[in-house]
Amino acid sequence: MQAYRSLIAAALSLASCTVFAETTLTVYTALEADQLQAYQQKFEQENPDVKLRWVRDSTGIITAKLLAEKARPQADVVMGVAASSLLLLQKEGMLQPYAPKNVQKLSRQYVDTAATPSWVGMDVWGAAICFNTVEAAKQGLAKPESWKDLLKPQYKGKIVMPNPASSGTGYFDVTAWLTLFGEKQGWSFMDKLHQNIAQYTHSGSKPCKQAAAGEFPIGISFEYRAAKLKEGGAPIDVIFPKEGLGWDLEATAIMKGSKNLAAACKLADWSASQSANELYEKNFAIVAMPGIAKPSPLIPADYEKRLVKQDLHWSAQNRERILAEWTKRYDAKSEAK
Repeated sequence: MQAYRSLIAAALSLASCTVFAETTLTVYTALEADQLQAYQQKFEQENPDVKLRWVRDSTGIITAKLLAEKARPQADVVMGVAASSLLLLQKEGMLQPYAPKNVQKLSRQYVDTAATPSWVGMDVWGAAICFNTVEAAKQGLAKPESWKDLLKPQYKGKIVMPNPASSGTGYFDVTAWLTLFGEKQGWSFMDKLHQNIAQYTHSGSKPCKQAAAGEFPIGISFEYRAAKLKEGGAPIDVIFPKEGLGWDLEATAIMKGSKNLAAACKLADWSASQSANELYEKNFAIVAMPGIAKPSPLIPADYEKRLVKQDLHWSAQNRERILAEWTKRYDAKSEAK
């Protein structure tokens, strides 16, 4: 009976996604600003009857905005937002189940496990440390190789990292440390790290930008921004701490109650397409469609194996508790909003 109901729901969902006039979609996103133009251009080229209007901010801010708008949703689609956030929205009944075309060609581990998925992964983004070699040489700082190396007294006031309440990158760092070291030792690790933190930023990419500019020698960030800055000539080494890397999935979902459901399905279809995955591959080492990603000289060949065995459902279920504890302990060093 459950399988029959799922088939009926999928059929009704598909039927509502077939015919539409020219439409403007409101898309909430945490994608990097320098990615949006290429994605929009390609999508609108392939779907000329749909125009995209982005509302962009960091993951935590977008997540909070969506939850605040639960009674009156303003977004049609969420694209490029952490799967752990989408799991939270899914629990609140805010997502429209829909199986995009080509979804069967994606890696199952990167797609919602429901019979008709509520969200579909795009790519993985994971932790990296940006280490300014020029500033480090001036200050006599050794290159860290592990998360625990960052606790050394020589790094006091030298490290910046993202605030997990604002940044998806910051949140997967915190949940990864709790996973790697255990709950008690994870918070103990963060207590000690806090002594060396100069500032918590509200953006996952900002710490790497600050390190690249020489504002601070060490920025805890993510691999896409680190690789782009190094490719652009920044004097940084990209470090992948040996204990393991926090990560999350960028994913796409349709908001329940969208008045532009047919057009929203078009964007969900495109998000799962080969065309879209080929664009994701230009930015990330792991994408949802197998066989698309290419080796990068800046990313380890075994990068996927270095990712922490992280339960995104656990990250979603414990988000409120973890962020409350983190804020109580460390928020005094957060940059002003």
